[in-house]
Amino acid sequence: MNPPDQPAHAVASDLVLSGLAADDGGLGSDEAGRRLAAHGPNRLPAAPRDGVLQRFARHFQDILILILIGAAAITALLGHGLDTAVILGVVVINAVIGFVQEGKAEAALAGIRRMLSTHAQVLRDGSWQQIDAELLVPGDIVRLKSGDRVPADLRLLDSINLRIEESALTGESLPSDKHPDPVAADAGLGDRHCLAFSGTLVAAGRGLGVVVATGAATEIGRINRLIAEVETLQTPLTREMAQFGRQLSVLIVGLAALMLAIGLGLHDFALAELFLAAIGFAVAAIPEGLPAILTITLALGVQRMARRNAITRRLTAVETLGAVTVICSDKTGTLTKNEMTARHVITRAGSYLVSGSGYAPAGTITLDGELVELAGHAHLQALIEVVAVANDSEVAENDGQWCVAGEPTEGALRTLACKAGFSAEAHARLATIPFESANKFMATLASTPAGLRRIMLKGAPDRLLDRCTGELGADGQPVPLDRAWWEREIDRLSQEGLRVLAAAARRVDDGRDHLGIDDLEQGMVFLGLVGIIDPPRPEAVAAIASCRSAGIRVKMITGDHAGTARAIGLEMGIGDAATLRVVSGAELEAADDATLRRLVADCDIFARTSPEHKLRIVKALQANGEVVAMTGDGVNDAPALKRADVGVAMGIKGTEATKEAADIVLADDNFSSIERAVEEGRTIYDNLKKAILFILPTNGGQGLVMLAAVVFGLTLPLTPVQILWVNMIVAVTLALALAFEPAEPGIMQRPPRQPGTPLLNAAFLWRLVLVSLLIGGATIAVFEAELARGMPLEQARTMAVHTLVVAQAFYLFNARFLHAASLRPALLFANPAAWIAVAVLLALQLAFIYLPPLQAAFATTPLDARHWLLSLLIGGAVFLLMEAEKRWLSRGA
Repeated sequence: MNPPDQPAHAVASDLVLSGLAADDGGLGSDEAGRRLAAHGPNRLPAAPRDGVLQRFARHFQDILILILIGAAAITALLGHGLDTAVILGVVVINAVIGFVQEGKAEAALAGIRRMLSTHAQVLRDGSWQQIDAELLVPGDIVRLKSGDRVPADLRLLDSINLRIEESALTGESLPSDKHPDPVAADAGLGDRHCLAFSGTLVAAGRGLGVVVATGAATEIGRINRLIAEVETLQTPLTREMAQFGRQLSVLIVGLAALMLAIGLGLHDFALAELFLAAIGFAVAAIPEGLPAILTITLALGVQRMARRNAITRRLTAVETLGAVTVICSDKTGTLTKNEMTARHVITRAGSYLVSGSGYAPAGTITLDGELVELAGHAHLQALIEVVAVANDSEVAENDGQWCVAGEPTEGALRTLACKAGFSAEAHARLATIPFESANKFMATLASTPAGLRRIMLKGAPDRLLDRCTGELGADGQPVPLDRAWWEREIDRLSQEGLRVLAAAARRVDDGRDHLGIDDLEQGMVFLGLVGIIDPPRPEAVAAIASCRSAGIRVKMITGDHAGTARAIGLEMGIGDAATLRVVSGAELEAADDATLRRLVADCDIFARTSPEHKLRIVKALQANGEVVAMTGDGVNDAPALKRADVGVAMGIKGTEATKEAADIVLADDNFSSIERAVEEGRTIYDNLKKAILFILPTNGGQGLVMLAAVVFGLTLPLTPVQILWVNMIVAVTLALALAFEPAEPGIMQRPPRQPGTPLLNAAFLWRLVLVSLLIGGATIAVFEAELARGMPLEQARTMAVHTLVVAQAFYLFNARFLHAASLRPALLFANPAAWIAVAVLLALQLAFIYLPPLQAAFATTPLDARHWLLSLLIGGAVFLLMEAEKRWLSRGA
């Protein structure tokens, strides 16, 4: 086979056939078998996936977890089996939580491979056969009919009214008219009208084509390969947590080494005791509960998002949405309803506005702000009669949703007639010229209820203007056609992004019962125009406004034409009419990387884009330091979704490739769900900060107890296993309660956090040091005071543990609000989970102190009422001091 030098869409079909060593008689079985062996099956290669062990092992790669594993190894060598078991138990539990959640998310999207056709009608050995689509080879002759999914990339040889739904590849909202004539070599994907692409759906008509590409060589295969080559980036949270983990690990290891040096050099500690002290310090300082709290907080956010129509495939994705600075959105079906709607009707009597959207017959028709009825508007009645009678579609309500059976544009006209109160049932259709892409019109000969016979013609305005000699004048009488006036109106509507259809009619003899093309060439009277648009979702308009108030820019990237994109963008509130610029795919193609970075910074609407263009836009935004969310439904969106910081796919009409590349799948295909996800992400990040602000100072206080004991040569107030007890019960009770905190007031009125902002700022570090000193200092003071009073060592250590736990319980209520005061009853009781957590903590602490099995495991002894009162006083003092610190800092701000 020697394919032509030019691409298949740019040369005549006979040259394509000769280049493929094929003809319109099809291939023989032997030749097809040889080509199958050479080209391989017509299927996409399956994406490789890590095994179970690899995915489980990933959850042990955090540097803080590795330090804990090292600590477990040292305690094992020293013969402290209980310490080893508890430390390893913490590590394994954390890994299991993450692994199970990851598996559930993957299972929710399993079994969605539906994109490619499974069968094909092919001409083999001189006869038509139905074969498995995987057996197709280049050179096969395939026929298509309405409802078929195109089984491979085809160069069309013949077509009859063929229209193919290609939005999954091109992003265009309407089916594409197909014909076998070649187009320009540099034509964009959506303009290659002589090609039928694998995976697209035949909306109407019939066609015959020769296979020019199969499997990975198809357009969908090329995009699939592009997806595989795209490099995914770490989320802002994982980058911040990784940096924080590295810094904290260096600090902990350094201080542990310092403890060893001081203990050996300045004090007479036994080596084994000193190792235990260093391990105790590391265990105290490492927030081993933090990974579990992080996972649980994100998992709770995932569940809340699922209730709000968003399925999350990757835990960190929801939090990432909270950090986004730019949302790039597809237009059709996401920002718009994907339901064509008649918006304007133009006649010589005036310009009518039509309210309502979609196929529901709810809405009104007004002229100069006044409601109109057909009885008093002969021009409007004449036009609506034509578009309703010369119409093959029906609209009906199904399960509360109005749907169209037929062409979307005809559905819009049918709904327009319903809004006007017009019914075509009394009209008898006598003859029809169906719509053909070559003619771009439909004509009907019909008998009216009054017994008159009329030809009714609707279609492309230029084709109707060519066939009309007159128009319905302002006085209701036919007058000579003013073509220039109508062309100005057509241009005006087109510039507003509307699809424009025209209507014309003429009366014929009463006995006429046939209709031909020649009957449309004389005496037709032009009646007017209808402007149709895919209307914006009202909730999406509000969601975009909310995003803008939150400091997030929304950019629309679509395969539609620039005029349509501009009009929808203005209706959505994207940009300003005076300054709005629409960037075309051709401009993107010509722009180098530096120019593209300027374009994406300045412009918010991109039209006629390809998959490569969308991917370059996302990369350019990221190069500008933006955190990018990308939404889409088609295969053409998948590479950009995978590259984006968070990819959002449409669950209803999204393709398999899009869903697999995305991090979040919207069950309702609605942009407003993205806005809600942003709010949820910001709430999660706030709650994670609260958890960190709670865990780190409490861990710091514990670490300070161990460090101070070694540095000053004191008896160790806590054992490593007691520290693990404090860490784990506090993490699973108190810290977990912070995951249930509701959103802070005004969360969507503040700008997104700056990319690269450290997890701990100066104010956080100050609070970490202050709380660590308060809790750690109080614990050491209580321990030393009780020893001085003659309390046994085990009971003094029990008292030290209890003081730590109670002080942390009081500090929880400080940490619930980052800046606001907590001494208000309305805020104190806003999160019931906090009080439940304190109750659970109290029960666990009672068991720790008074149950014999736990006394034996943790070396604890019972405490008296005096000890409980003392610990409560210390906890209350910590709470009041931290509230005073908040008040002081807020005054300084």
